[in-house]
Amino acid sequence: MPEPSTTPVIQAHGVTKEYPYQGDAVHALRGVDLNVARGEMVAVVGPSGCGKSSLLNVLAGIDPPTSGSVRLLGEDLYGVGEGARSALRLRRLGFIFQRFHLLAVLTAAENIELPMAEAGVGKTERRQRARELLDYVGLGHRAGHRPPHLSGGEQQRVAIARALANRPEVLFADEPTGELDRRTGQEIIDLFGRLNADGTTMVIVTHDGQVAHHARRVVEMADGLVVSDGR
Repeated sequence: MPEPSTTPVIQAHGVTKEYPYQGDAVHALRGVDLNVARGEMVAVVGPSGCGKSSLLNVLAGIDPPTSGSVRLLGEDLYGVGEGARSALRLRRLGFIFQRFHLLAVLTAAENIELPMAEAGVGKTERRQRARELLDYVGLGHRAGHRPPHLSGGEQQRVAIARALANRPEVLFADEPTGELDRRTGQEIIDLFGRLNADGTTMVIVTHDGQVAHHARRVVEMADGLVVSDGR
């Protein structure tokens, strides 16, 4: 597996995030500093409510911080408008979620084609890319099946293939094995290892010790802060 570059693709400094609650504020992030180098696979761990998912959403341009700065792929992420952030998410980032978020009315292949269609990729190229990605995740034979007819592990593989559709430089994952049994979760972990070996930078929020064990670097959070950062 190649060593990651020292070039940072994510630079977060002094990031705070507050959510209003009953006239007060919940402090989800309390001043987080975090750099992620190109090619790293980083697992963010910690107890429920410690700020892991809030941090992921801020780093990925989904939810702006209350204060602090984030640079992603050389861009001042919150110094540009939402249109520019949306384009960045669509064309240069990939997202994997715990509950898959596949459209039940579409086939596996059609789910994968969707972000390519949004990016303006032509039909012939979309179909070819979807076939290639389904083969990559071991589901070439399930291209015409809809999500209700796929197992949880198969649905997560389709979701990973969809996340890769526009050839993202950074992949964000939020509890990607949380809905899977141990054996199926290990298959997804092995797939993540292959993606990272192929050069994809990955930031994974997880409670799964196996995911953390296989990451190059583990960032531990507690009470909205990074409390340890080890490779």
